[in-house]
Amino acid sequence: MSEVTSSAETPIQQVSVPIADHPEMPRIRIEPSQGWISLGLKELWQYRELLFFLTWRDIKVRYKQTALGAAWAIIQPLFTMLVFTIFFGRLAKVPSDGIPYPLFSYAALLPWQLFAYALTESSNSVVANERLITKVYFPRLVVPLASVFAGLVDFAIAFSLVIAMMVWYHVKPTWAVLTLPLFVLLTMATALGVGLWLSALNVQYRDVRYTLTFLVQFWLFASPVAYSSTLVPARWRPLYGLNPMAGVIEGFRWALLGKAQAPGLMLVVSGLVVASALVGGLYYYRRMEKTFADLV
Repeated sequence: MSEVTSSAETPIQQVSVPIADHPEMPRIRIEPSQGWISLGLKELWQYRELLFFLTWRDIKVRYKQTALGAAWAIIQPLFTMLVFTIFFGRLAKVPSDGIPYPLFSYAALLPWQLFAYALTESSNSVVANERLITKVYFPRLVVPLASVFAGLVDFAIAFSLVIAMMVWYHVKPTWAVLTLPLFVLLTMATALGVGLWLSALNVQYRDVRYTLTFLVQFWLFASPVAYSSTLVPARWRPLYGLNPMAGVIEGFRWALLGKAQAPGLMLVVSGLVVASALVGGLYYYRRMEKTFADLV
């Protein structure tokens, strides 16, 4: 039989060594990588079934023993939209780019809810899977990825309501709706990029989980969810795009509703920030994962 030996550190490289009694059966030794750390995307693909099962597990656990079940995926953004409509739409008279305010705010809450859920779950994913990480070897990137993918189910359920609202308000999508999957991917990439940084930090500093609630709340009001980015002076919008969710949310509105102005340069800046956060997060996570089993 083949034998698998493992050092206490990861990231890893697998070295096949023939066994004397069975030269045709390799021994796989798991040992630390040397030099520039590979992201291990090929190995991640080999563990795609594990990614699927962890994602499905997170989905089932989310609504286990709940009375309303998956209906919470609609209830949460719906009630948030009602609060925004009363205080921002009716009382504060916040402009909504010619779109009915309930639809205007709910369309932004869709990517925001996906981002907030994926960010929170991925940031806590390594600590939450302590027993799995300390006992079995697998690519550690699978854990935060599963948390991000699990949020797509809620997003798909909540998306059905925005379709009904568009029919109610007689809003017809334009050709821009074809770009909608791109903004969903950008939302997931933003959550994963930031989540990788926070999940690795959370292993060393448990303060991270206590700051997550404040971070998400602050980020919500710093993003154009309850208001339009057109309230920001034009010369400051590229700078506003340094908040990656600013360009993503405005792009999502533009793609779905077709009436808002295209985010333009702000989206470009947000896209660059998302790419930087994701690439940096991947390498930082891979560099720090060698300590997970000892610290978690």
